[in-house]
Amino acid sequence: MPLALIETGHLNVDLKPSPIEPSWILEGNPEARSHVLSTSADGAATTVIWSCTEGKFNWYYDVDETIVIQEGSIVLESKGMPPKRYGVGDVIVFHNGAHAKWHVEGYVKKVAVFRQTSPFPLGLAVRAINKLKRTLAPVH
Repeated sequence: MPLALIETGHLNVDLKPSPIEPSWILEGNPEARSHVLSTSADGAATTVIWSCTEGKFNWYYDVDETIVIQEGSIVLESKGMPPKRYGVGDVIVFHNGAHAKWHVEGYVKKVAVFRQTSPFPLGLAVRAINKLKRTLAPVH
Protein backbone atom coordinates (compact mmCIF):
# COMPACT_ATOMS: atom_id res chain seq x y z
CA MET A 1 0.00 0.00 0.00
CA PRO A 2 1.50 3.39 -0.95
CA LEU A 3 2.19 5.98 1.72
CA ALA A 4 0.03 9.08 1.95
CA LEU A 5 1.70 12.13 0.41
CA ILE A 6 0.94 14.13 3.57
CA GLU A 7 0.96 12.66 7.08
CA THR A 8 0.14 14.45 10.32
CA GLY A 9 0.81 13.69 13.93
CA HIS A 10 0.75 15.23 17.38
CA LEU A 11 3.15 15.32 20.32
CA ASN A 12 0.44 14.16 22.73
CA VAL A 13 0.36 10.47 21.82
CA ASP A 14 0.72 7.40 23.98
CA LEU A 15 4.39 6.53 24.23
CA LYS A 16 5.38 2.89 24.67
CA PRO A 17 8.36 1.63 26.68
CA SER A 18 11.62 1.89 24.72
CA PRO A 19 14.28 0.73 27.18
CA ILE A 20 17.80 2.10 27.07
CA GLU A 21 20.48 -0.58 26.67
CA PRO A 22 21.22 -1.46 30.35
CA SER A 23 25.02 -1.45 29.86
CA TRP A 24 24.79 2.19 28.66
CA ILE A 25 23.21 3.47 31.90
CA LEU A 26 25.71 5.32 34.10
CA GLU A 27 23.48 6.68 36.86
CA GLY A 28 19.87 6.51 37.99
CA ASN A 29 17.03 4.55 36.45
CA PRO A 30 16.13 6.44 33.26
CA GLU A 31 12.93 5.19 31.66
CA ALA A 32 12.58 5.92 27.95
CA ARG A 33 9.36 5.79 25.94
CA SER A 34 8.69 6.39 22.24
CA HIS A 35 6.19 6.45 19.41
CA VAL A 36 6.91 6.27 15.67
CA LEU A 37 5.14 9.09 13.83
CA SER A 38 6.22 8.25 10.28
CA THR A 39 8.57 6.19 8.14
CA SER A 40 9.67 7.05 4.61
CA ALA A 41 8.66 4.79 1.72
CA ASP A 42 12.23 3.53 1.34
CA GLY A 43 12.63 2.97 5.09
CA ALA A 44 15.67 5.26 5.23
CA ALA A 45 14.02 7.94 7.41
CA THR A 46 11.86 7.69 10.51
CA THR A 47 10.30 10.37 12.73
CA VAL A 48 9.83 9.51 16.40
CA ILE A 49 8.65 11.14 19.60
CA TRP A 50 10.88 10.03 22.49
CA SER A 51 10.87 10.85 26.19
CA CYS A 52 13.04 9.91 29.12
CA THR A 53 13.06 10.38 32.88
CA GLU A 54 16.06 11.51 34.92
CA GLY A 55 19.35 9.68 34.60
CA LYS A 56 22.76 9.56 32.96
CA PHE A 57 23.63 7.23 30.10
CA ASN A 58 25.81 6.75 27.04
CA TRP A 59 24.28 6.79 23.58
CA TYR A 60 25.95 5.40 20.47
CA TYR A 61 24.58 6.53 17.10
CA ASP A 62 24.42 4.10 14.17
CA VAL A 63 22.31 6.45 12.00
CA ASP A 64 22.14 10.22 11.55
CA GLU A 65 19.73 11.71 14.10
CA THR A 66 18.37 15.24 14.29
CA ILE A 67 16.42 16.17 17.42
CA VAL A 68 14.32 19.10 18.60
CA ILE A 69 13.78 19.27 22.36
CA GLN A 70 10.10 19.85 23.13
CA GLU A 71 10.10 19.63 26.95
CA GLY A 72 12.71 19.54 29.69
CA SER A 73 16.46 19.72 29.37
CA ILE A 74 19.60 17.63 29.01
CA VAL A 75 23.32 18.08 29.47
CA LEU A 76 25.35 16.54 26.65
CA GLU A 77 29.00 15.65 26.77
CA SER A 78 31.18 14.12 24.07
CA LYS A 79 34.86 13.75 23.26
CA GLY A 80 36.23 17.18 22.36
CA MET A 81 33.00 18.86 23.51
CA PRO A 82 32.58 20.13 27.09
CA PRO A 83 29.28 19.48 28.89
CA LYS A 84 26.54 21.80 27.67
CA ARG A 85 22.89 22.20 28.65
CA TYR A 86 20.19 22.11 25.95
CA GLY A 87 16.50 22.83 26.41
CA VAL A 88 13.21 23.54 24.69
CA GLY A 89 13.63 24.59 21.09
CA ASP A 90 17.24 23.47 20.76
CA VAL A 91 18.12 21.43 17.67
CA ILE A 92 20.99 18.92 17.82
CA VAL A 93 22.40 16.76 15.02
CA PHE A 94 24.20 13.50 15.85
CA HIS A 95 25.98 11.91 12.90
CA ASN A 96 26.35 8.17 12.36
CA GLY A 97 29.26 7.01 14.56
CA ALA A 98 28.83 9.70 17.24
CA HIS A 99 28.88 8.91 20.96
CA ALA A 100 27.40 11.19 23.61
CA LYS A 101 26.87 11.06 27.36
CA TRP A 102 23.33 12.17 28.16
CA HIS A 103 22.28 13.62 31.52
CA VAL A 104 18.52 14.01 31.58
CA GLU A 105 17.62 16.59 34.20
CA GLY A 106 14.26 15.40 35.47
CA TYR A 107 12.55 14.74 32.14
CA VAL A 108 13.03 15.33 28.43
CA LYS A 109 10.80 14.93 25.39
CA LYS A 110 12.11 15.25 21.84
CA VAL A 111 11.08 14.83 18.25
CA ALA A 112 13.77 12.87 16.43
CA VAL A 113 14.35 12.24 12.74
CA PHE A 114 16.53 9.22 12.00
CA ARG A 115 18.14 8.88 8.59
CA GLN A 116 20.12 5.91 7.33
CA THR A 117 23.24 7.01 5.52
CA SER A 118 24.10 5.53 2.13
CA PRO A 119 27.59 4.64 0.92
CA PHE A 120 29.04 7.62 -0.98
CA PRO A 121 28.77 6.14 -4.51
CA LEU A 122 25.14 5.16 -3.95
CA GLY A 123 24.30 8.58 -2.49
CA LEU A 124 25.95 10.27 -5.46
CA ALA A 125 23.91 8.16 -7.90
CA VAL A 126 20.65 8.91 -6.08
CA ARG A 127 21.37 12.66 -6.10
CA ALA A 128 22.13 12.52 -9.84
CA ILE A 129 18.88 10.67 -10.57
CA ASN A 130 16.87 13.11 -8.43
CA LYS A 131 18.45 16.09 -10.22
CA LEU A 132 17.61 14.54 -13.58
CA LYS A 133 13.99 13.98 -12.46
CA ARG A 134 13.68 17.63 -11.35
CA THR A 135 15.16 18.80 -14.66
CA LEU A 136 12.78 16.69 -16.76
CA ALA A 137 9.66 17.05 -14.62
CA PRO A 138 7.14 19.73 -15.56
CA VAL A 139 6.75 22.63 -13.12
CA HIS A 140 3.48 22.52 -11.16
